[in-house]
Amino acid sequence: MAIAEVEKRRAQHAVLSIAAVVILLGIPMWWRTTATYRAWLPVAQIQELAKLQLLLSADIEVVFARGTLTPEQQKKIPVTHTRDEEHAIDGGTSLTYRYETRYRTATIMEEDAMNQPTAAATDLSLNTLSESPCGSLVVYVIPKSSSLLPQDVDVYVGRRRTALLRVDVETKAGKTLDQVLAGVESRVKKVLQVMSFNHGDIMAALSDRVRLSPGSTQIKTDSVRAFKSSPGYEITFSLLNPDPKSHRLYWDIEGAVRTYIQPLLSKLSPVANFSVDSQILHYAMLGVTSHFDGGYGAYTLSADSLTHVINLVEARLVSNAASSNPLLNFLLYVPDAQHSPLRILDHQKRQVASNAFHSPRWGGIMVYNVNGFYGPHATFPVDVDINMAEVMGVFLAQLRLLLGVQPSAPPEGFLMAPPGSSGLSDWELDRLMWSRSVENIATATTSITSLAQLLDQIDNIVINDNIAQQVSSAVASLQLAAAELESGNLAFALQYSKEAILASEQAFFDPSLLHLLYFPNDQKFAIYIPLFVPITMPILLSLLKIASDARQRRRDKQAKKD
Repeated sequence: MAIAEVEKRRAQHAVLSIAAVVILLGIPMWWRTTATYRAWLPVAQIQELAKLQLLLSADIEVVFARGTLTPEQQKKIPVTHTRDEEHAIDGGTSLTYRYETRYRTATIMEEDAMNQPTAAATDLSLNTLSESPCGSLVVYVIPKSSSLLPQDVDVYVGRRRTALLRVDVETKAGKTLDQVLAGVESRVKKVLQVMSFNHGDIMAALSDRVRLSPGSTQIKTDSVRAFKSSPGYEITFSLLNPDPKSHRLYWDIEGAVRTYIQPLLSKLSPVANFSVDSQILHYAMLGVTSHFDGGYGAYTLSADSLTHVINLVEARLVSNAASSNPLLNFLLYVPDAQHSPLRILDHQKRQVASNAFHSPRWGGIMVYNVNGFYGPHATFPVDVDINMAEVMGVFLAQLRLLLGVQPSAPPEGFLMAPPGSSGLSDWELDRLMWSRSVENIATATTSITSLAQLLDQIDNIVINDNIAQQVSSAVASLQLAAAELESGNLAFALQYSKEAILASEQAFFDPSLLHLLYFPNDQKFAIYIPLFVPITMPILLSLLKIASDARQRRRDKQAKKD
């Protein structure tokens, strides 16, 4: 009996030792080694970003020229005036536009600059005196008697960030300074709608985040036409020669890009990076049948058939497959001798003056007729030297539209200065930068909040340190971009917003975050149960037996005491 009791206790001690090792060492080690590693994410800051509240601040300087204010009014003119304009878009998005206006009188040098014979010369002289920072505007108020502007023009919008505003000095007699400033402010507001951000541009930038109202048809059209914001773009110019037997085509594409396109791309460098290439495709047909129209004396393509042209031509185009940047295609099609001249008709069956069309978020196609080279004694193939100035004029206008430089129709009484050799005015660049900054912030915020929701719902996805670093970087850049927008520092706001969208996209599309890489919980149970049940059942039964014996001994002792 004594030997049996000793063996029994030895077995109990062995079971308890094994159970202690399993519970105190085995289970924690298994839990630690099989736990999903999830690096820390700034969840609280991400939740704050989910409710997008942007404040856009624009600096405006209003300069009164001689003859626009009385001497008494000049003494009382306020230094600054701030006006906020709030827009509640939806439950998760709100916008506030802050216009900080500074008033002053013109200096002697500015008065001399405004004595130039023309508004263009005045604009050049004023910008020589001082350079306005990015995102700001300077409005020079000139008297009605000034000869700088034609009689039917009240506002001249310059190439830089300056505008000339004519006011009626005869009507200010007897008015208080507040009344004069109120009248000027309403006129300045119209200038801001043209030269700076406006609600339509910002709503177009938020079109992927908020649902536009049914009346926002023009906003929808503008937002769909332009390419979405991207850190870089690929631009390809293609020459399509359907019949090399009819003509040999010569185009100086390198010189044309250097002369007409590169100045615009250089000015757009704060917005994105650009790469340009070209190609020539022989025996490349449009793929649609043109019909001869006796009324026009030419073959014609209807507006309804233009969509089929892109689908058929796109298969022949060669693109850079290694790049993930959006591709802008610009095609120059030279019809063969049997189908020349070829004219493009609009939906009203009228000839398109440029003989070209563009497709939203794809590119543009221009038909270049060379039937004038086909004389009665022409020898085929005819040598054709393409007029690149004519071609690039069309492609430049299409490129502006596709990149989001909206062709805002000037209101009545406005005169717009031509953009110059760069193809883009400074204030047009500012408008684009405002829109791109807001679009980048909205896109990056949506990506980060969606990623946080995904990781919160699926708890078995590993969050590596590099992903956490990218998310933290995106959140920090978003906060900095919003702060710079509020301060009116447009260049810094755009730079931080680009950094935010890059970090957010890298984190969102990281290959390690694919849910298919990890086992769901039901499959984990199916794997672990066959392993753990054979081990745990004997230990469990032995522990139950030990507990039962212990209870029995206590009952026996209690019985002896009784």
